[in-house]
Amino acid sequence: MAVVESGDVGSIFKKLMKIIPPPEEAMMETLDVMTLLSLPDHLRRTATVVSGLGRGTAEEISDRTSRARAVESGYLNQLVRMGYLKKEKRGREVLFSVSS
Repeated sequence: MAVVESGDVGSIFKKLMKIIPPPEEAMMETLDVMTLLSLPDHLRRTATVVSGLGRGTAEEISDRTSRARAVESGYLNQLVRMGYLKKEKRGREVLFSVSS
């Protein structure tokens, strides 16, 4: 808040533009109910978390499913191979989101 009061609005705007995704990236897809019901329980749980998050790393998703990151990573990659999720690499980070 102190930065805003100092009148450095341009600097704040530039920082926000770096962290806020463009509108086309911000519109996340979701999986429909029939698709989720067709998945085995272990994959459904993973897909539901990804759908709720919009986008996340294997670590973030494993925190929400209470499963090991390695296990969750395997499930995420399986959902990518099945075409339900997409995988995007940003530097060292791998993000998973619902495939459009």
